[in-house]
Amino acid sequence: MRRPLLLGPGDLDMAKRGFHQGAADVRPKLEAVVRAFATGYNAVVQGGPERLSPADADPVLYGFAVEGAAMSSALLDLLTLSGGRRVARLHRCTDDRYTHLIHVGVGWAYARLRLTPWTGVRAHTRILRWLAWDGWGFHEAFFRPGAVFHGAVERAARTAARPIRDQGVGRALWFYAGADPARVSEVIDGFASSRRADLWAGIGLAACYTGAQSPAGLERLVQACGHHRPHLAQGAAFAAKARHLSGHVPQSCADAVTHLTGATVAQAAAWTDDALAKLADKPDTPATYERWREQIRRSWSLHPGGVAR
Repeated sequence: MRRPLLLGPGDLDMAKRGFHQGAADVRPKLEAVVRAFATGYNAVVQGGPERLSPADADPVLYGFAVEGAAMSSALLDLLTLSGGRRVARLHRCTDDRYTHLIHVGVGWAYARLRLTPWTGVRAHTRILRWLAWDGWGFHEAFFRPGAVFHGAVERAARTAARPIRDQGVGRALWFYAGADPARVSEVIDGFASSRRADLWAGIGLAACYTGAQSPAGLERLVQACGHHRPHLAQGAAFAAKARHLSGHVPQSCADAVTHLTGATVAQAAAWTDDALAKLADKPDTPATYERWREQIRRSWSLHPGGVAR
């Protein structure tokens, strides 16, 4: 049963999917991310999360491998009706240091099977569980870029979760555009104005978590986002939290966070924690998730590196 689930070398090939190649110094970094995702995915299919050892992995790329492992863990859980046993095991094997990436990776599996999160798998963390829709959006944009980047929204995502899904589309756009700020802006401008802010949030997340762009490229990104700067910063704060929690923050990622937020990784990560703590008594809904993001944007705006509101 497992062998047909394996990802082959060409299954995630960005060039074959018509992705923009980007600059020569950026392209290898994005390709390494995709390979790491496939490695993590296949490790679980071939045996389990224990085969995905951080000691044997590049710490810069390990989070992407965990995201891939989460996708295959959820796929196997759904296909075997195990209720999320493998996903829970992945959380334990990674000491809950990659909870954001795991929730996102689970979303890939739901998109692949055309199921609504969290059907058949127990969600791990309140509020964070809505990140599965981010993974859903990334999956669809990666495998159906022609449709998604021309504005198509899957039926299952035409709900209150659509802004979260669009954040995932924005993350995928970073790869689709080869991390080229001009290409990113061009594609986003083709979307309805009501959806652009969420796409920019995804760009901020991907730009900081991959650390693929140079300072000059990040400055072009800031200029290109225009009045969506708060959303770009919110996405950057998400990336800061995920990197900070993992215990390893590559210098390129730290520099990107500072460039897009004006804050350190620890400060930006704290914005996400403080905002989440204020929502402890709120219902676990997409509306609460959106309040979380809104509060992060407010924290950025009040920071000396942000823009006073």
